[in-house]
Amino acid sequence: MKNSKIFLTLFFISFSFIVKGQINFEPDSTFIYKITAEGPLKMNVFKPANDTILDKRPVIIFFFGGGWVSGKPKQFYQQARFFADKGFLAISAEYRVMKKHKTTPFECVKDGKSAIRWLREHAVELGVDPDKIIASGGSAGGHVAACTSVIKGFNEVDEDLNISSVPNAMILFNPVIDTTEKGYGMEKIGESRKTEISPCDHVESGISPTLIFHGTCDKTVPFENVERFTKLMNEAGNTCELIPFEGKGHGFFNGSYFRKKNTDEIFNILMNKSIMFLNNVN
Repeated sequence: MKNSKIFLTLFFISFSFIVKGQINFEPDSTFIYKITAEGPLKMNVFKPANDTILDKRPVIIFFFGGGWVSGKPKQFYQQARFFADKGFLAISAEYRVMKKHKTTPFECVKDGKSAIRWLREHAVELGVDPDKIIASGGSAGGHVAACTSVIKGFNEVDEDLNISSVPNAMILFNPVIDTTEKGYGMEKIGESRKTEISPCDHVESGISPTLIFHGTCDKTVPFENVERFTKLMNEAGNTCELIPFEGKGHGFFNGSYFRKKNTDEIFNILMNKSIMFLNNVN
């Protein structure tokens, strides 16, 4: 009887973790993609089962949120594992942030471009398709992802600029998309430079197909910003789909691994809609 009680206790503990998705998501490997004056930057890699370098799989790279000030790649470990299980090579990447590296949002943008360029440059040895690179991220990380396609310049001078840093598609979670007084972050960027890395101010034709998830009650990044960006994108002839989540605030997209009080109901909706979007644009 005592052993039965222990078994039942362990079963219910394990079951609760499965229900909420709170298993220990850990990358299969890590590697350094960039050496900076402030330190090396790593990619945390999640691989599909039976992964080989001959597969030429699509690759998705996630950039964490944190206002360009802080944050950790583990925010997107659950999303990365989901995509790896769907056959993608999935990566949650580091980039420089103010608190750890004493840098500005402009360095964040440079790091995002470096990451995409590095993936394309090393596509053969990674076993990925250089024409199926998806940039993704949330909040400030969504801004980093968006800038890889929308913003010109801000490249590291020692990189091979003949290799494109533009992704083939983007999936953005409540992204910072306007860095002026109409949006988020002007005080960190500076009023004199407020439009330099503001995606809303640089929309033109030829931007990568984009999917945006955003809460209508976001008090950090105004919902109006992504509505305006989507309108500008479509008017320029680009593919941009905005999926609003009524009544949801900033960071609603996080799964239960990163936000342990969350269920995975919204997470699963977001992931499935992301796969559908990519199937339609590829």
